[in-house]
Amino acid sequence: GTWTLWIIFNAVVAFLLILDLGLFHRRAHVIAVREAMLESAAWGALSAIFGLWIFASHGRGPGLEFFTGYVIELSLSTDNVFVFLLIFQYFRVHSRYQHRLLFWGILGALVLRGAMIAAGIVLIRRFEWILYLFGAFLLYAGFKLFRADHSIRPEKNPVVRWAEKFLPMTRTDAGARLFVQEQGRWLATPLFLVIIVLETTDLLFALDSIPAVFGVTRDPFLVYSSNICAILGLRAFYFLIAGLLPYFRYLDDGLATVLMFIGAKMIVDPWVHISTELSLSVVGSVIVISMLASV
Repeated sequence: GTWTLWIIFNAVVAFLLILDLGLFHRRAHVIAVREAMLESAAWGALSAIFGLWIFASHGRGPGLEFFTGYVIELSLSTDNVFVFLLIFQYFRVHSRYQHRLLFWGILGALVLRGAMIAAGIVLIRRFEWILYLFGAFLLYAGFKLFRADHSIRPEKNPVVRWAEKFLPMTRTDAGARLFVQEQGRWLATPLFLVIIVLETTDLLFALDSIPAVFGVTRDPFLVYSSNICAILGLRAFYFLIAGLLPYFRYLDDGLATVLMFIGAKMIVDPWVHISTELSLSVVGSVIVISMLASV
């Protein structure tokens, strides 16, 4: 990950996001299944092309590490989709506004996850033993996910309570806008409150997913790029499978198994080395089996 590569990657991501919102979704509208399928395929193809470029230019090892990190992050993101659906239902957000809210939510997630990854890299380089804590935390997180409660209680979110108390807000319908001007004052709309809930929820999910990718690779650029590529397609993924997720009753069990496997891998790595190829096979197989069992 040279400085040139970091700059080019982030510039391309910014260009794609501007193109997505400014051209393809300039007007708020309901995302149909066909459009969601095309967008999911497009984001997936871009991620695959980028991974193949890493494979060709940097070798088999980094290429497999990127794809493994991408699959782990994408798998864990499916749980985000279900929670996002509950958040929109709780706040009664109209379908035509959901894509724009997810855009701003994911834009914030890019910044927050980048900061978390940078902090993780600094900690690992200074205190390598912290990897064992990451592994233990993933084991605990996986165990907790077996009995996960996906109910949404924004009123208990301290950030939301602070915003409702100190942030001037309007209760009038403002369409897709996040801020409106009333009597010379700028006021936040309820949709801005939804973005706060989306951001804080994603931050909690990142506490699981980012250490999981560190269990596959220590390369900062591969951790970052695999995370970004996975969440960029999360919006289209949401509209594609949000209605189907409640039927995947064993998906949480599969994700919990993935977290526990990666956690165990990090703990035993000094004595038992598990190859990237085997990790990718285990993660993919567990997710596929959990979905097939649900069906």
